Amino acid sequence: MATNAAMVLAKPAGKKPRDIAETLAAHLREDDRITSAEVAGPGFLNLRIAPDQWRDVIRAALHDGDGFGRADLGRGVKVNIEFVSANPTGPMHVGHTRGAVFGDALAALLQFAGYDVTREYYINDGGAQVDVLARSAYERYREANGLEPEIREGLYPGDYLIPVGEALKAEYGDSLLDLPESEWLVPIRDFATERMMAMIRDDLALLGVEMDVYSSEKALYGTGRIEAAIERLRQAGLIYEGVLDPPKGKIPDDWEPREQTLFRSSAHGDDVDRPVRKSDGAWTYFAPDIAYHWDKIDRGFDQLIDVFGADHGGYVKRMSAAVKALSNGRVPLDVKLIQLVKLFKNGEPFKMSKRAGTFVTLRDVVEQAGRDVTRFHLLTRKNDAALDFDFDKVLEQSKDNPVWYVQYASARINSVLRRAADMGVDTTDSALSNADLGRLTHQAELELARKVAEWPRTVEIAARANEPHRIAFFLYDIASDLHSLWNRGNDDTTLRFVQDGDRAETAAKIALARSVGVVISNGLGILGVTPATEMR
Repeated sequence: MATNAAMVLAKPAGKKPRDIAETLAAHLREDDRITSAEVAGPGFLNLRIAPDQWRDVIRAALHDGDGFGRADLGRGVKVNIEFVSANPTGPMHVGHTRGAVFGDALAALLQFAGYDVTREYYINDGGAQVDVLARSAYERYREANGLEPEIREGLYPGDYLIPVGEALKAEYGDSLLDLPESEWLVPIRDFATERMMAMIRDDLALLGVEMDVYSSEKALYGTGRIEAAIERLRQAGLIYEGVLDPPKGKIPDDWEPREQTLFRSSAHGDDVDRPVRKSDGAWTYFAPDIAYHWDKIDRGFDQLIDVFGADHGGYVKRMSAAVKALSNGRVPLDVKLIQLVKLFKNGEPFKMSKRAGTFVTLRDVVEQAGRDVTRFHLLTRKNDAALDFDFDKVLEQSKDNPVWYVQYASARINSVLRRAADMGVDTTDSALSNADLGRLTHQAELELARKVAEWPRTVEIAARANEPHRIAFFLYDIASDLHSLWNRGNDDTTLRFVQDGDRAETAAKIALARSVGVVISNGLGILGVTPATEMR
């Protein structure tokens, strides 16, 4: 290990870094846990840790089991993670899939680090898109009643609305056919939205995602919540009437060359002020989002995390400004942007889903690749980096496929545990933790134990950064180290995990393998993936 402690201490101590390093080294050499402490360069300290410290890590992993690596980093901290929040206008597509996996894994990671986490879905059921859904469903309702549907431009063409039309017929018969839109729009909108949310819940369940809370945008209207949130900002001097300068480039939907009600978001880090009410008195799409985030603050959350699609990048500063203003800077908001997923099969871009009409659905992906493979692969890149999902590559059995490589390590560990048990070794964690680990003397074995020791720190770093992909990366690395030691055993039989005729030696080596298995199991648990016990 290395530390720059002496260099950090030099200025406040008023001493030269090397002088401090020499003093520290002298004290550290007296510690039985350290075999050497040497000063290098301008004041770095290089330390060698006694092998027993790494052996103790093996025991700790076996003793703690599914608690190994858990932290109290977030003790007493309530975190709200809002993710997916897809418009309730159809089945979830592959872009939603990545956001769902990321949000769910992030929630599990923070829970593992001790945070009190709430998974939340914001139903966008208050905008014009649900009126389009109603009109689209109405055409399928007409079709269910034997009429030719008119799927004109601007409506949702997917076949997924056919069952909704049939359900509408079962509910209403033909009683809505002769009514004007003003009379059937609301009941069909509510009916179709409920059916779409049931479909979305089924899609999330297929992916292994379960939300704690579903919040409705529509529920904010007519309740005074939006007005109250804007009034809170007004009392803080952050709401005024004015005309914004025309923006450069593409004109956003909420810009008008007339006086509007504006939020002074530039006072809290945004580039420009933002409209909250149009000149005709209607709320902008930003206003209910302000009220929704105020509701989350009011519910007592200490941290807010929003998971948005990459196309919402321009929304980050205004939402961050609103949360900062509403909470007086007390509640931080971290917005995670999810980049696009490109699908490939047989070397070609994956074709669109006929059922969906315009996109590849979450169900398409999970049914072809499987839940575990889908979840792991979508976490093999940082959330804001584009990701290719090649159906052939994610299913191939090779080192280049991280999903298979980690699962293969899990299967290998389970196989040697079964072999050791067959020769009479007690392979329970409690028994293995009492094995004579002093028999683990080879450098390659100690290196693998050192990798196990990195796990708790990896969890902490990933949780602090809100980056669950770090867990996937670490699992690949530790799996690679296990495979490397396994392969060395092909040439050096003393490194094999099972030593025929020597139960004590086998128990020590199996304890090492099992400690790696604990880490892999815990890491896969965070990612929402089931560890493999054997490979077919």
